[in-house]
Amino acid sequence: MSEGAAIMLSPIGHVESHFEESAPVEEMRQYPSRLVVRQDLVAGLDGLAEGDRVLVLYHFDRADGYLLRRHPRGDVSRPVRGVFALRSQYRPNPIGATVVRIESIEDNVLYVTGLDALNCTPLLDIKPYEEVFDAPGEAEPAIP
Repeated sequence: MSEGAAIMLSPIGHVESHFEESAPVEEMRQYPSRLVVRQDLVAGLDGLAEGDRVLVLYHFDRADGYLLRRHPRGDVSRPVRGVFALRSQYRPNPIGATVVRIESIEDNVLYVTGLDALNCTPLLDIKPYEEVFDAPGEAEPAIP
């Protein structure tokens, strides 16, 4: 595949959250959210359980454009950084990623805490949080 080639993704579901518009991340993560997975994909939830941490990937569908350099969280008192050094939704590929905790699962719905996505955000993927993949070096024992 050549650089710049289009990639097609289909949502696996959507987010249901308390927030219709952006708010501070710390506030958003305090409220429970629901990950509603399409019914035809519910078998893919097998093996997930209450208490598990999962990595949620979603589309920043309301982000309009991007800047390659900006102040973190728009705070002009902080030095400008490149978009790939930020967690901003304004990026060339507007994909969000957050680790959440599953509180419960009912059929095709995961009740989670810790999510910072808006209501009706398209859900792209759910992956188990694994320290060996997601926090490399932290899960490995220190070498004396």
